[in-house]
Amino acid sequence: MNVPETMRAVVLTGHGGLDKLEYREDWPTPRPGNGEVLVRVGACGLNNTDINTRTAWYSKSVTEGITDAAGKGGFDTADTAQGSWGSASVTFPHIQGADVAGVIATVGAGVDESRLGERVILDPWILARGDWLDASRSMYFGSECDGGYADYTRIRSENAIRIDTAQNDAELATYPCAYTTAENLTAKTGLRPGETVVITGASGGVGSAAVQLCRLRGARVIAIASPAKAELLGQLGADRVIDRNEADLELAIREAAGGAIDVALDVVGGDMFMPLVNALRQGGRYSSSGSIAGPLVEFDLRQLVYKDLQLTGATIVPPGTMRRLVSLIEQDLLKPLLAQSFALRDLAWAQETFMLKRHIGNIVVET
Repeated sequence: MNVPETMRAVVLTGHGGLDKLEYREDWPTPRPGNGEVLVRVGACGLNNTDINTRTAWYSKSVTEGITDAAGKGGFDTADTAQGSWGSASVTFPHIQGADVAGVIATVGAGVDESRLGERVILDPWILARGDWLDASRSMYFGSECDGGYADYTRIRSENAIRIDTAQNDAELATYPCAYTTAENLTAKTGLRPGETVVITGASGGVGSAAVQLCRLRGARVIAIASPAKAELLGQLGADRVIDRNEADLELAIREAAGGAIDVALDVVGGDMFMPLVNALRQGGRYSSSGSIAGPLVEFDLRQLVYKDLQLTGATIVPPGTMRRLVSLIEQDLLKPLLAQSFALRDLAWAQETFMLKRHIGNIVVET
C-alpha cells in the first residue's frame, strides 16, 4: 500500500471547547516503530473519553458532570495537569480516537510482512507487560498516544487484531471502547445465569453493549433509559425498561425485578447511585465504569457494611478481552449499533451530536 508523507487528521490543540479540534490535511503520516503496524483507518468511533479529555473533566477539581455548556466550552476550574483518565497531563497537539477499524498498510521491524493488507480492529488498551494493572505503564489508545481520528495510525502489532466479518468498518468502529468496557464492567460482578441485572445508561455505547453481553450470560436484564428507546433495547435483550426520569428509581427497580436485584452496572452515577445500591440484595454487586451525571455522590456506608455488598470500579481491561469479543463478532453473536456516521472533517459536529445523548449505540467518523 502506497503511504503518503502527509495525511488528514483532526488535532486536539489543548483542553477546552470544540474549537480546540483542528482539521488538518497536511499532518505528518506516522511510521511504525519496532513491533508496530501502521493502519489505514476506515472508521473511528466516538466515546466519552474523547469528551472527558478534551474538556479536562478528569481533573479532580471538576465536580460536575458533562453539561451542555462544559461539553462545548470546557471547564474553567479544571487542573490541566490532571487532564487524562490516569490523572496525568496530556501532550499537545494530540490526535484522539480509540475505536478503530481498518487495514494494515505497513509493518515495522519485527512484524511479519504477511500481515500487510490484513483487516483489523484495534484493541485500545496498550497494557503494561507483566503487571497489566500498572496504570503508570499502561496506555489507552488516543489518550496517552495518538489515536484514530486520521487517515493513518500506528499501534503495537498485538493490539491490531485480525477480524473476518461481513460487518463494515463503520460498524466495527462501534465495538472497541464500548464493548471492552462493558465486558470488564460485567465480569467484575461475576454475573451468573438467571440473575437479575440493572443497567444504567442502557441506550449508550457501553450500556447497549452490556445489555447484549448480559443476555449472552443468561441474565435477566432491566435497562434504564428513555422510554423512546425501549423497543430497540428490548430487541437487544432487555426484559424491562425503566424510565431514567422515574421519580422513585429504587421503587421502580424493585417493581420491575419483583424484589431486590443481584447486580447493578452503572455508567451514569450522580443521583442514580444510591437508588441502585439500595435496590441490591444481601451480597449484591455493583460495578461502575463512568459517572456522566456527576462524579460526586452521597453514600450511606451502612448499605455496604450491613448488606455485605461488593462495589468495584472498572477501567483497565484485562488482556485477551478484545480477542474474545472479536470471536463473538465473527460468530454474529454481537450486534453493531451504528447510530450515525460523520466525515472526519466534521468531528466537532459529531462530538456535539454525541453529547446530546439522543442516539442509541455509537457514533463514528469515516475516513
